[in-house]
Amino acid sequence: MPNDTSLTERTCVPCRGDVPRLDINVAKEKLKSLDDWTLNDDSTRLIKIFYFDNFKDAQTFANKVGDLAEIEFHHPDITFGWGYCKIILQTQKIRGLHENDFILAEKTDQIL
Repeated sequence: MPNDTSLTERTCVPCRGDVPRLDINVAKEKLKSLDDWTLNDDSTRLIKIFYFDNFKDAQTFANKVGDLAEIEFHHPDITFGWGYCKIILQTQKIRGLHENDFILAEKTDQIL
């Protein structure tokens, strides 16, 4: 990722599947720029749980993330229920992380 452009100013680029997923060390380094996101054990997914005071707020947030995903054409797994919304990002075509996942993670944080 270029240092002169913030992630929120960038857009996701459709992945054709012929690019390598991010190296574990690169993913861990990029993770430092995000707030409260974690990597799964093999560093192929970004995960964050957002907490809310009720079901309606969690649902509203999930819908906003879904709308953002459509705009970016990069689709996370979204699970929500009373008081929480869990977002899991992974570039499916490469079964791992791509720069797009970090872009969407930062833009997701901006929704709040």
